[in-house]
Amino acid sequence: MPRLSESEIAQRLEGGAWRRDGEAIVRDLTFPDFVAAIAFVDRVAAQAEAENHHPDILVHGWNKVRLTLSTHSEGGLTPADFALARQFDALAP
Repeated sequence: MPRLSESEIAQRLEGGAWRRDGEAIVRDLTFPDFVAAIAFVDRVAAQAEAENHHPDILVHGWNKVRLTLSTHSEGGLTPADFALARQFDALAP
């Protein structure tokens, strides 16, 4: 899958919860407690496995999750990253 151009990336990020971080997109989420954060991570993991496209997941603090997406095999961002980001958005509270 081809990498997206800079303008395509900017357009897809506009008005959303994801932000650019180098050759990746990142979203930070906060949950009411640790259990809710881990339940979200479990949902993300199941979706990522179904899509065979896996984010970096950081659980920090006691209720925060950071998701980072990039297509490592392409060395940057592709449409697959944004499609999966939308799926993760649908899983978020």
